[in-house]
Amino acid sequence: MVVSNTNGENQATTEPNYDRKSEVKAFDDTKAGVKGLVDAGVTRIPRIFIHPTQNLKNITKRSNIDQFKFPVIDLAGINNDPVKHKDIVDKILDASEKWGFFQVVNHGIPISILEEMLNGVRRFHEQDKEIKKQYYTRDFTKKMIYNSNFDLYSSPAASWRDSFNCIMAPNPPELEDLPSACREILMEYGKQVMGLGISLFKLISEALGLNPNHLIDIDCAQTLALFGHYYPACPEPELTLGTTKHSDYSFLTILLQDNLGGLQVLHQNQWVNVPPSVGALVVNIGDLLQASVFFRSIGCLYIFSSEFQLISNDKLKSVEHRVLVSRSGPRISVAGFFGRDTCGVNSRVYGPIKEMLSEDNPPKYRAITIREYTSYVRARGVDGTSALQNLKL
Repeated sequence: MVVSNTNGENQATTEPNYDRKSEVKAFDDTKAGVKGLVDAGVTRIPRIFIHPTQNLKNITKRSNIDQFKFPVIDLAGINNDPVKHKDIVDKILDASEKWGFFQVVNHGIPISILEEMLNGVRRFHEQDKEIKKQYYTRDFTKKMIYNSNFDLYSSPAASWRDSFNCIMAPNPPELEDLPSACREILMEYGKQVMGLGISLFKLISEALGLNPNHLIDIDCAQTLALFGHYYPACPEPELTLGTTKHSDYSFLTILLQDNLGGLQVLHQNQWVNVPPSVGALVVNIGDLLQASVFFRSIGCLYIFSSEFQLISNDKLKSVEHRVLVSRSGPRISVAGFFGRDTCGVNSRVYGPIKEMLSEDNPPKYRAITIREYTSYVRARGVDGTSALQNLKL
């Protein structure tokens, strides 16, 4: 049941006999996800998907993108012209400090591969549900996982989204372990994203005044997981979200999205649409990079990383962002996360980079392993607040 509050906004009623836990479990047990609800013809979204009013602020208001100029960085010729190389590094630092993200063009991944990756995600989520159920699990140690909402049991409200994810590095899966609907493109796309990620880590290291291989040498590019998100058309988009406000809990996230839009970034306390752009990539700094900077249209790719905020001791900013849903759809995106380690292959302890610390810039965060941070975020769920607050000194 939904009622209106005094401001005319919709919110879920609180009833004494409402058993949310049982409703969540019943949904999870179907193993059909949000796509299963849509296929069943729902015209009202189940209560577990109705978000608190504060989470839905301005989701129907058109963001004024014209007042902001998104940083766009052209990577063409970066390795051939020292002057241009330095200019690109300077622009990356400026955008990372002021916005927490920036667009890049001429990044080297062919648009044909981006398109096929999006098509592969669509094929997986739109195939027969009995085939998809083979991969449905909440065991995060598995290399191939399909479910709806990784934090279904811990977040205040579920998001209107199904996902699959697979661990591509350091130990990639066997081809036969991946779904036939997208196995070849997953392997190829994973290689392309790894190459791009390494290049970006080097540029960010330079931007921080470090050796270009610094972030590579401390294993920021050691692990890579690909997430294929599917946001079905929603009958009541004003009551829910595709992804709640959050910052990413990885070193770097590379997000490929289709042309439907819906991604918004919180900039200067305003929600700003990040419009799809053919062949464009958006680099977004995440939690772990902000806090550590350790010891010193189709074809739009987004890169997010919360872990960068941690190691840079707040020099770089992890940007909060969210995803809106709509009555049209589905919306499809692919996120490549560097630094999410569910198998414990990276035992390093990450804290503010020593070379960047001084009396005037003391450490702001305590050190932590990737696995500890990942486990913490999964246990608390996405609740609209930054998980970094738990690491503040």
